[in-house]
Amino acid sequence: MFANYHTHTTRCHHAAGTEREYIESAIRDGCRILGFTDHSPQLFQDGFVSPIRMSVKEAERYVATLRDLAEEYKNDITIYVGFEAEYFPAIFPALRQYARDLGIDYMILGQHTLTEERQNLWTARGDIDPSLLPLYVDQVLEGLATGAFTYLAHPDVFHFRGEEAMYRREMRRLLEGVKALGLPIEYNLLGLREKRHYPVPIFWDMAAESGCEVILGRDAHAPVMLEEKEVEECARKELAARGITPLTTIPFRKP
Repeated sequence: MFANYHTHTTRCHHAAGTEREYIESAIRDGCRILGFTDHSPQLFQDGFVSPIRMSVKEAERYVATLRDLAEEYKNDITIYVGFEAEYFPAIFPALRQYARDLGIDYMILGQHTLTEERQNLWTARGDIDPSLLPLYVDQVLEGLATGAFTYLAHPDVFHFRGEEAMYRREMRRLLEGVKALGLPIEYNLLGLREKRHYPVPIFWDMAAESGCEVILGRDAHAPVMLEEKEVEECARKELAARGITPLTTIPFRKP
C-alpha cells in the first residue's frame, strides 16, 4: 500500500509495538505515507479513564514521539499524527479542541460504542440490540457532519443480527449521508485478516451502488500487519469484484 492512514501503537493498551517498529515495518513494505491513528483519550466529565485508550499524558508523548520520528525518517517515509475517536456529543467539543491544541493532523471516526463508553453499548458485540442500529447511524452521521473527521473507519462494525430489510434501510441512510458529506469509507483489513463479522458483504454491495469513495485501512495493531500483502490483495480482489477501486491517498480535514 502506498499509504495507510489507520495505525495503532502499544499506547492504547490493546495493541503491540512502538511507533518506530511500525514505521520500519511500513518502510520494508514500500509504504510511502503512514498515518498513526491510535485511540484518542476521551475527556469524560467525571474523570473516568478508559482502559482501551491513551491517557492525556500518553497522548502528549505520542504526538511528541511521532513528530521526532517523522523528522528522523523524512527521507524514507512521510509520517502523519492522528487520532481514531468516537463521537460522543456531550464531550466532543472538548476532545476536538484538545486535538487542535496538540496539533493533530487528522482524525478518523471509529464508532465502537454508543452514547458513552461505560454504558457498554459496544457496536461490535454479537449480542448488541438490533434496534440500536438507527442510533449508530444517527451518531455516525452527526459526528461526520462536524467536519472534524477525514473518513469513517470500519463503517460496517455494527454486529447486526436482525431483519435484513432494516439493515439495508439504515445502511443505505448511512451511505447516502456519507456520500453527501464527500467523505470516504474504509474497507477494514483487520476485520478481513481476523475473519471478524466485518467486512459485511451486503454492506459492500450497497457501498458499490452508492458511489462512496473507499480507502483501505490496515487498522494495524501490530507492526507485522503493515507487511501483509496477502490481506491487501484479498481486499482489493473483493472490492474489484464489486467495481470499486480504492483511493491511493486522501486529503485531510483538520479537526
